[in-house]
Amino acid sequence: MRSVFVFPIGERAETVASLDRHLPQQRDPWTLDGNLYIEIDDEQTGYLFSDWDPDDVAALEAAVGYHPTWAVQIDTSGRIDGTAEIHQLTALLLEHGGVAIDDYSIHPWTLQEIETGAVNEGLRFFDFRAYNELNRGQGRS
Repeated sequence: MRSVFVFPIGERAETVASLDRHLPQQRDPWTLDGNLYIEIDDEQTGYLFSDWDPDDVAALEAAVGYHPTWAVQIDTSGRIDGTAEIHQLTALLLEHGGVAIDDYSIHPWTLQEIETGAVNEGLRFFDFRAYNELNRGQGRS
């Protein structure tokens, strides 16, 4: 599974309501076409940040201006590319602001950066192909 963490601006209940509207009759997790698995994770009752490097959390805090206590975690099946689906769902979740962080960089991506294809350290948002190319031969994938 490949993961994206989305930190939308606003209340958790607003995000849950939005997911319920767009992905009706499901929850915990919500799914999109059986290929994306979406759930809310938090620090208090879940595992949010439990395996994050402190520098990554600090970069996130600097980007949003506070310490988020919850996020939308989107896991993508390895059976599909998933790029279009991830971009679509992330755009929905970030329409009022916030950032997303993928498995491939510690950069907190804004919706504008995602939509314009901005590059950070040689990668775009959810750019697993470029990540694999950059790390080929270094023992990482």
